[in-house]
Amino acid sequence: MPPSRMLAGHGWPFDADRPHEDHGLFGPNSPTWRVWTSPTALIAFLRSIVVESFDPFLTAAVDDSDGVRHDLRGRLDSTLTYFTIVAIGDSRAAIESAELLTKVHARATGVEPISGRRYSANNPDSQLWIHVTGWHSNLYCYERYGPGPLSTSDEERYWADCVTAAELQTCDPAKVPRGRADVRDYYADARKRLCVSERAVGLIKHFLRPPRQKGEPLFWPASRALSVATVATVPRWMRRLGGFDQPAALDALARPAGRAVVRALTPLPRRLAMVDRIAPSIRPVWQQALSGPPPVRDEVLSPARARELYGHQGTRSAKAAG
Repeated sequence: MPPSRMLAGHGWPFDADRPHEDHGLFGPNSPTWRVWTSPTALIAFLRSIVVESFDPFLTAAVDDSDGVRHDLRGRLDSTLTYFTIVAIGDSRAAIESAELLTKVHARATGVEPISGRRYSANNPDSQLWIHVTGWHSNLYCYERYGPGPLSTSDEERYWADCVTAAELQTCDPAKVPRGRADVRDYYADARKRLCVSERAVGLIKHFLRPPRQKGEPLFWPASRALSVATVATVPRWMRRLGGFDQPAALDALARPAGRAVVRALTPLPRRLAMVDRIAPSIRPVWQQALSGPPPVRDEVLSPARARELYGHQGTRSAKAAG
């Protein structure tokens, strides 16, 4: 893959200099675009990481890779950028990024130490857990700290988009929740296999209380404020079990304070300045989708059609046909 196609050194096939092909998988008028480009997406992403850590197989995969310990911000930036590309990037970048991620995950295998069972990052159940938690966290934080609940029709569309996005991962889209009731049922069923371990506690602490950054005096207070807002959205039983609970007074203060900060950061220039400091690889994705020139084609593609055009099989077929 040519270096110009690499996004911020993380390897995602997103080229900000290449005109985007289309409006991606969902389009600018979708609730998905509104939710995933809100400042609340950063709180949601940290929340999803914390919640996901209660899956022992996912924790083993993350901890064994050890990348988060050596380059926490880089790994967070890379992961959040992948999900952002899927949500608002053009269909070519979304498909190519999904295929690359599957290849990377294929190497992430090992033994989960609590059960002694093998894990694989591409396991459909693990991928479903990551997918549902990410999409649920984004909507939940958007409602809590952002503009508030979506309309009934927009919420239905959002969960339909969630099902569509699952087609890019190894999980079964038929198992993806399609509304609030389904989400509650999913988490109630998942709770039976969740647990906390010393490794999980260590990872959660690392995420919520990252080490100070040299030359960035505002990083520590900003990260602490983000952690308070994040913890306030996590179920109380998880907070107690994981040892990261906080006083109810902080929960109460987090919502109005978070809403005020989100309103202040909502104008696009401020949002871009914010991600420059926290997850800089998101900037070109947001910028292209939200303020860039129109795409080559004014259309939204299905994952199946995008895969035909830009996936590995589609590329091979196109070359053969040529």
